[in-house]
Amino acid sequence: MRISIPDTSLGRLKDTWRACVGTGRLDLALRRDYQDSLALVQQDIGFRYLRGHGLLSDGVGIHRPYEYEGSQRVRYSFTYSDQVIDTYLGLGIKPFLELGFMPSALASGDQTVFWWRGNVTPPRSWDEWADLVRATLTHLVARYGIEEVRTWPVEVWNEPNLPHFWKDADADAYHRLYEVSSQAVKDVDSSIQVGGPVISPGSDHWLVPFAEFVESRGLPIDFVSKHAYASGPVQKVPFGVHQTLWPPEHLLKQFASPRELLRDTSLRDLPVHITEFNSSYRPDNPIHDTAFHAAYLAPVVAAGGDIVDSFSYWTFSDVFEEEGIPTALFHGGFGLLTHHQIKKPTYHVYAFMARMGDDVLARGTDHLVTRDATGRVTVLAWAAVDVTDNTPADGHTLRLSVPLRTSGASAFLLRSSVSEEDGNAWAAWSEMGRPCSPTPRQREILRETAEPSRRHARLPVVNGRVALDITLARHEVTLVELAPVDDETPPWWDDDRMLGLTVPSGDEDPAPTPGEEP
Repeated sequence: MRISIPDTSLGRLKDTWRACVGTGRLDLALRRDYQDSLALVQQDIGFRYLRGHGLLSDGVGIHRPYEYEGSQRVRYSFTYSDQVIDTYLGLGIKPFLELGFMPSALASGDQTVFWWRGNVTPPRSWDEWADLVRATLTHLVARYGIEEVRTWPVEVWNEPNLPHFWKDADADAYHRLYEVSSQAVKDVDSSIQVGGPVISPGSDHWLVPFAEFVESRGLPIDFVSKHAYASGPVQKVPFGVHQTLWPPEHLLKQFASPRELLRDTSLRDLPVHITEFNSSYRPDNPIHDTAFHAAYLAPVVAAGGDIVDSFSYWTFSDVFEEEGIPTALFHGGFGLLTHHQIKKPTYHVYAFMARMGDDVLARGTDHLVTRDATGRVTVLAWAAVDVTDNTPADGHTLRLSVPLRTSGASAFLLRSSVSEEDGNAWAAWSEMGRPCSPTPRQREILRETAEPSRRHARLPVVNGRVALDITLARHEVTLVELAPVDDETPPWWDDDRMLGLTVPSGDEDPAPTPGEEP
């Protein structure tokens, strides 16, 4: 059956899918590979905010205690943080600030998380913690201006519901942290946005008590944040993991849960930000590198904007070291890009979305159709994945009748695709023998194989419509662009005559004698 796409708009395509993207700890932004990766992402996709850990950790080095004249004092050093944020702003992206982790000299204990040892204990002095938050925000305002900093959300901590991110997963201690932190933020300027509780999946029971605490204490809160992942228990292998996955719809249900749970609280009308999401929560799960992953997340990226105010893909680059230094180019990292800027199939889901129009014409379980101001119609389509069955699936055909506003008789079609066969550098790397450190030539080959396949055609427009048949390969995500053809072919043009083999009577000039100039 052919699906008839309406000619009238269903509404605007919200661009919350690119409101934010994640990153590793902030001091990684001092590396050239990181900066080159972010520049490419911004060129092709254009995220608005970037969120990562470690703003207040030792690696960025803001909190610097010292002794002078017999007393203990603190100097706040912004040498690295300035370089990081200058880099972000220079590439057209703003920071989504996360207050964490605890500077070691201010920590009440020595418990850490990650290979780079972020301290996850409460402060030994709540007053000194408040001073640190105020000093950091005050410096940002002085350097970048209050109007700019007011646009930067400030999130208090990261996943305090998990004991490896917050000592003992102590909810009361987190509530105290939120109280002290949010008030310190507002001490600098009442219009700076602050929020939480930044919980991981499976801990939605934190939301209502958090709302009740904020309300009972009259605390400031401008947004609610949480994370969403869809993977099961870890099955460890050397330098990696495997995990089962829930269907992609499970991620959308997680997106929706804060508003459902908070509907009877004072937080019910606040913006909801999913400040991390992905399939697996592990940075060493090879599923992240595959075409399957692109097809798995395509319906989430296409629909998530109708549910929340932002949902931040975790992360834009494999320059990321939570589990240590990667042992191979493809290692299951979170990134849309590997090291050396090789695009993964999921990268193209975002790049395709960036080329779509603003007006939504239709949505389906396997497609999204839009139109832009020039009349160009775009169709994003994806092959459904089965998380319980890894056997090859037969090709799925999507048959559409697409409206195209034109007085002409034809349309130009450009189709860009990634699948198991196309735009899949991970597959090419596997066929190379999975070299841990590819040579420069191998990296160039991988960059070439990472690009989507491109197909083009000219299709007839009949009664203002184009009959479009899209057959999707296994794990394919495709973007079809349809634009009216303004035909400027001269009347004398004849493709059959290009080799001069067909000559209409009377048009042939005498052939020159061999050896003479014509």
